[in-house]
Parts: sequence; C-alpha cells; structure tokens
Amino acid sequence: MGITAPRPGRGPQQIGDVLANLIARRGYGQEQSSRERDAVWEAVSGQPLAAHSRPAGLHRGIWEVVVRDSATLQEVMFQKSQLLQCLIEKLPNDNIKDLRFRVGNVD
Repeated sequence: MGITAPRPGRGPQQIGDVLANLIARRGYGQEQSSRERDAVWEAVSGQPLAAHSRPAGLHRGIWEVVVRDSATLQEVMFQKSQLLQCLIEKLPNDNIKDLRFRVGNVD
C-alpha cells in the first residue's frame, strides 16, 4: 500500500473514523459481534444447552440459533420465552424481537 495525496477539499480525518472504516472493511466488527453472541448465548442458555447449539446470526431482529438435533430443538422451544427475555436484557442494542431455531451442524 502506498501513500496517496489527500483529495482536494478533504482535510485530515479523525483517527476514530479511520479505524471504524478499517474495521468495517475488514469484517473485524462481525467477528467480534459473533464472539460476543456466542458468549452471551452460553451465559443465557447454560453450558449443557450451549454445547448442543450455537447462535447463527441476527437478522431483522430475529436471533437465529442452530441446534444439534430434534431433542435439543424441543428443549429450546420449551425455554424460548425465558431465553428471549434474557437475550433482550443482555443485548438491548440488538433490538431482538424473536428467536428462531433450526436443526443443523453445531460443530
């Protein structure tokens, strides 16, 4: 990467803006939020359940969780309202509205 001349009409940028842009372009923010979601899911669901499930993402307020098998799916469905309330409390800025579960690969 070479140093380029500043564009006309643009002054120096604040370091915070430069770092935010770099983090967004490199995807580091998504990695961090993914690790954060993993940690929150483990805290909310408990270690035994977390060992058989993992958060898959957050899309339009719906927190999606992948579970290992139908027995785990049934267990999380029984606990859905409690899990949802805990997630909303732990991650208020994520605007979580609902939980969706699906069977899939957890490893």
